[in-house]
Amino acid sequence: MLENLRQLPRYRGLIQSLVSRELKARYRGSVLGFFWSFVNPLLLLLVYTFIFAYVMPPPGNIQNYALFLFTGILPWTWFSASLLESSSVLITGGNLIKKVMFPAEVLPIVTVLSNLVHFLLGLPILIAFLIYFDAPIEVSELPWFPIALLVQLLLTLGLALILSALTVHFRDLKDILGNVMTLWFFATPIIYAWFSAPERLRPYLNLNPFTHLAIIYQQILFFPADAAAAGGPPGHWKWLLALGVGSIGVFLFGYFLFDRLRDSFAEEV
Repeated sequence: MLENLRQLPRYRGLIQSLVSRELKARYRGSVLGFFWSFVNPLLLLLVYTFIFAYVMPPPGNIQNYALFLFTGILPWTWFSASLLESSSVLITGGNLIKKVMFPAEVLPIVTVLSNLVHFLLGLPILIAFLIYFDAPIEVSELPWFPIALLVQLLLTLGLALILSALTVHFRDLKDILGNVMTLWFFATPIIYAWFSAPERLRPYLNLNPFTHLAIIYQQILFFPADAAAAGGPPGHWKWLLALGVGSIGVFLFGYFLFDRLRDSFAEEV
């Protein structure tokens, strides 16, 4: 396993080429092309803004609730899309896996990185609205953003490796996963604030790794630095660092499991 893991940097050219191919294929034949990466999150944010400004009151009396919602949904979309697509990536890429020298782990990695690019392309829209709504961003908190990004990347890569390897042998996982991700979404403080959840449920929310990622993004980009004093989420830096250690463990376990099942992929697909 460790030897194959050390070989990963040698495949960076292949990964970059496949990510580029994946992004081009996604928008092939469309008039706007990559511009949709900006248009889609913009339209989504405008819809949220209209609904919660004119149709229904925002839950928890959160000011600029659409912006709060978008702050959590943007990273969640990267996370959920990566896992859902990774669950079938080895099956759809069967022709590549059957090539003797092709490193199969590249396929779920490419899926995660492709969705990361879409996440990064959606950030300018979020930043523009943060500036427009005069969000209380603290410069001292911004260095935590790339750390949160790295933690989410490791967690997503680890889970993507696990799901892609297991789905080859258990095809039902792909259908089960859609329902699991829906439940996971509602068990994460994205459409509601963490402090709005019943106190008896908060210990269970803390068991959800994406709870802490969502809160970190909200703290950095939406809530003021003294949010805890105002009833907002408490400081979550220690949770983020603990999650970072756990994400490294998930990634190493995911790669270990993938490596153990590697020899069976060509036969099963």
